[in-house]
Amino acid sequence: MEPPIVYYPRIEYIETDTGNKVSRKSVICGSQNIILGGKTIIQTDCVIRGDLRRTGGGHAVVVAIGRYCLLSKGSIIRPPYKTYKGIFSYYPMKIGDHVSIGEGSIVEAATIGSFVHIGKNCVIGRFAIIKDCCRIEDNTVIPPNTVVPSFSIYDGSPGVFVDELPECVQDLYETKTKEYYTKFQPKD
Repeated sequence: MEPPIVYYPRIEYIETDTGNKVSRKSVICGSQNIILGGKTIIQTDCVIRGDLRRTGGGHAVVVAIGRYCLLSKGSIIRPPYKTYKGIFSYYPMKIGDHVSIGEGSIVEAATIGSFVHIGKNCVIGRFAIIKDCCRIEDNTVIPPNTVVPSFSIYDGSPGVFVDELPECVQDLYETKTKEYYTKFQPKD
């Protein structure tokens, strides 16, 4: 469930003034359109597509990621898109605080709330909304436009509700993400 603490050579990571730790081997396109809330870890081979934005006026922020988030190795974050009245357009994506996204997961959600754990090799479909305090199990596929209610566990392909989380999950996820951030120290 929880990614192991892995130590990487210090030269592979850039630490920003807000405490974000970003792998030099990640791909961040359109960084001017991405907001990182602080103390977020972006691991090797992650892809964040901030360059996929609406043409013309509209939102300048394409991807907003909260505090104490973990984007594990090989995860892909790209904004959702649709064609409306014959016009193809991308829409902004918001990821809350204390969110962990597992290795190899692909996320095209409209919104991911705070205190959410997304397992390894998951696919979160376009315009999905994952409310606060949820867990998406490994290898789960959340179909486009799905709303995952708070305090729920989803599993399977397609992802379905399988169980509830206790109300204390907010505190547990907050502690876990802060602890992971603190222990994540690149080696010399």
